[in-house]
Amino acid sequence: MLAPISCNGYSIYFNEDGYEQLNHYIQQRNPSRIFILTDENTNEHCIPAFMGKMPADFNAEIIEIEAGEIHKTIATCNEVWQVLSELGADRKSLLINLGGGVVTDLGGFVASTFMRGIDFVNVPTSLLAMVDASVGGKTGVDLGPLKNQVGVINVPGILIVDTSMLTTLPFDEMRSGLAEMLKHGLIQDENYWAAFRDLSALDISDLDKLIRDSIIIKNNIVVQDPREAGLRKSLNFGHTLGHAIESYFLQAPEKMTLLHGEAIAIGMILETWLSVQTQQFPEEKLEDITRVILSYFPKVVIEQKDIAPILSYLKYDKKNTHGHINFLLLKDIGTPVIDARADDDLLVQSFAYYNEQSQKA
Repeated sequence: MLAPISCNGYSIYFNEDGYEQLNHYIQQRNPSRIFILTDENTNEHCIPAFMGKMPADFNAEIIEIEAGEIHKTIATCNEVWQVLSELGADRKSLLINLGGGVVTDLGGFVASTFMRGIDFVNVPTSLLAMVDASVGGKTGVDLGPLKNQVGVINVPGILIVDTSMLTTLPFDEMRSGLAEMLKHGLIQDENYWAAFRDLSALDISDLDKLIRDSIIIKNNIVVQDPREAGLRKSLNFGHTLGHAIESYFLQAPEKMTLLHGEAIAIGMILETWLSVQTQQFPEEKLEDITRVILSYFPKVVIEQKDIAPILSYLKYDKKNTHGHINFLLLKDIGTPVIDARADDDLLVQSFAYYNEQSQKA
């Protein structure tokens, strides 16, 4: 059995232990009503497994939203708030967010703001949500193509990681979550990063341990800096440019929509290259990181005409201060540099590096 993880104000429980703790939590809190927020995918594939692990007398109302990042909006929140009101939710109600990062981010925000805050529990069903999105208390929604511009920091009552839910996940969604695990290794632990150089011999018990270790890395950072005043910014490695790429591909009609992890994978290559140029990051490690990431993730064509509009999204990055675009770069694996700067010429050259390497791979 995987041991629970103690966080700021809540605990993370794993697999069967999680359902026991959830039942105990419900008995202790005695909510007036229980609601489960899902999207159409998790409603079909995960609700039956979840309900099968709850007591026979467990009773909850299911609220379904449309799947996908495009629906992570205030408009969707408004629909959920309305449904909660119509179904008689009050301040003693409990919202269980069962789904991927969109569901846990949006559901946490809905719960934190409905009647000025009701209890919520996160049950992430995607790898991305298990190791990143549902951990640390960040909740919120997008503002058009701009990622996570509206939200609050608020923690769930408990969080349950049931890795059996991953059997329902498409391969590309599993790979999307892998990007955040790679990031955790690069910012904190070179040995953890090394575990991902070859996953061909991995079995399910190895995956469970890697997931738990990834959560521990993120949680250790969040515990020290819950409101992102300093150290927590290291979790944004790959995200400054990655979010800009994700936003651009989300709104450009001729472009395919990228999953979060696919965009962050590109961002990590770009920002590692910037680290070589500005922080003396070892070039041979850049080559290794680039090789590993390109071996897992699809090669995305970023044309010259795409670069300027991608870079225009950087001005919306939440790490920016006093008109400066701040990056999280690396001095070495496990040695992040917070609030680093890079000029526009270097940013353009980083895309040239990515394109060159992706064509070789």
